[in-house]
Parts: sequence; structure tokens; C-alpha cells
Amino acid sequence: MKKAAFIFPGQGAQKFGMGKDFYETFESSREVYEKASEWLGMDVKALCFEENDKLDITRYTQVGLLTTEIAILKAVEEKGIKPVVTAGLSLGEYAALVAAEKISVEDAIRVIDKRGQYMQEAVPTGGAMSAVIGSDVETIREICNNMEGIVEVANDNCPGQTVISGEAEAVAAAGEALKAAGARMVTPLKVSGPFHSSMLKGAGERLKPELEKVTWMDSDVPYVSNTIAELIQDKGMIEPLLVRQVSEGVRWEEDVRVMLDMGVEVFVEIGPGKTLAGFMKRIDRKIKCISVETVDDLEKLEALLC
Repeated sequence: MKKAAFIFPGQGAQKFGMGKDFYETFESSREVYEKASEWLGMDVKALCFEENDKLDITRYTQVGLLTTEIAILKAVEEKGIKPVVTAGLSLGEYAALVAAEKISVEDAIRVIDKRGQYMQEAVPTGGAMSAVIGSDVETIREICNNMEGIVEVANDNCPGQTVISGEAEAVAAAGEALKAAGARMVTPLKVSGPFHSSMLKGAGERLKPELEKVTWMDSDVPYVSNTIAELIQDKGMIEPLLVRQVSEGVRWEEDVRVMLDMGVEVFVEIGPGKTLAGFMKRIDRKIKCISVETVDDLEKLEALLC
């Protein structure tokens, strides 16, 4: 079997109906939704499967998306497919930790509930994020550093696609400067706050006591940290990195290159949508990546890995 990395998308991938066919097909997937509902005292199935006005609110997005990613992961694991490494974009890093057997499903879901809540409550007025298309991350970082006010690189997703975050005026000014410097497009994002910027540092500090309650586990499978773009095997490193992750940038392109360097042959995107598969094509068109968001995708996955 080919060497596979399991990768998990972040906020923005959510959609109504996500994971429903896994819930209906696999007992292990169904148990994840039902246990999550029990642990959190909310109907997570309804949040994910039925149209509602909560799924796009950060507090609930994070619970619904992580629960779905873990539910699909359980179905993949039933097929006997195991990763040699895992990674996830932003909240997807918690699913990656579950897949790497560093954290229990219950601990991951309980922490992500608090993470979403604290990030929602910490959102300061005047925060914003913009996607920058057609400029290199070094140029973007240099221009952000020369702006008045807070504006920082939040996501280095892939060549030509970067997200900046911070104070609204500074983000807007950086956008104009980037267009003047040759960026093809700068698009404001419809988000509720300046995520992965230093303006969210307080949310990370609030999350720290919740992370201290977690029983971190040893395992043979490493994961790649968003924050430092390095393979993490030592469980003692996880907690402080997750505190930092809330308010520091996601170095996704570097994460992918770390996994390529360790010989990964196939990337398996687990969760709704094909966002990460799109990033992969921009990072290296030769990368083999399959997205598993429906039960039908499992057969294609088995065929690709054999």
C-alpha cells in the first residue's frame, strides 16, 4: 500500500448535509455524531445535516466540521487504511491529532467546542481578513510589516494564494499596497474576525487551561504543526503549539513540503469539499490527492492506494 498522509480542511469547508451518508452507512461514524451530541449537550446531527442559521457561526462551525471529519476518518479506518503522517488546516489540526492517535475523540471535540466559543467571543471590532491572489508570501509579509496597525499573514496556503488578517484599516491599506505591487486580486473575506492574527492571542490564552486537561498520548504516527511546519512526535510539544496556533499564521504550503520530504505518495483529504486538493495542485501538480467526502469516495481511495 502506498504511503498516505491524512489531511483535514479548516473553517470554510462546512456545508449542510456533510457526513450524513457516513452517519447512515457506518456505525462507527454514527457513534461519533451521537457521542458529540451527548458530550456537548447539543444536536450535532441537526447542526450538520439540516439547514440552519448556526453552521456558519464560528462557535458551531468548529464543532460541526471537526465531528464530521472524525466521523469520516472512522469509516476510512474501517477499511484498514492508516496514515504515515497527518496534518490539518487550522481547526483541521485537531482531526489530524485524532488520526495520529495523539488525542481521544472526546477530548478533541470538547476542546474544539471551547476553541470556537473563545474565538467567537474574542473577536474584536474592526477586524478583517483578505485573500491575496498572485503575489508571493515574502512580498506580502514585507508589505504587511511596513503598514501602520496590525496586519499579518494568516494563511500561506499555496503559491499565489495567501490570506492576511488584522485590523480592518490596516488590512485594507495592505490590500491596496499589494495591488500596487502587482498582486492580481485582493478579496475581503466574509469572516467574523481577524483569525490567525495576534488580535486573537487572548483566545489562545483562554484555551490553555482546556488543553491542560487533555490526556496527550504517545503514538508512532507524527503530525505536522501549522505553527512551526515541523513533524511533531513528542506529545509534550502539542499543547503549547495549539495555544499559539489560534493567533499565529498557518504555514500550509510548508506543511505539505515537509510531508513530501518524508516520502508521502498520496494525500487523502478527509472532510467536506476539495479545498486542500486545490491547494495541492498549486503546490505541485504531480502530487496525488484524493478527497473523501462521500461514502462513494471510499472505493476510489482503496483503488488509488493499492
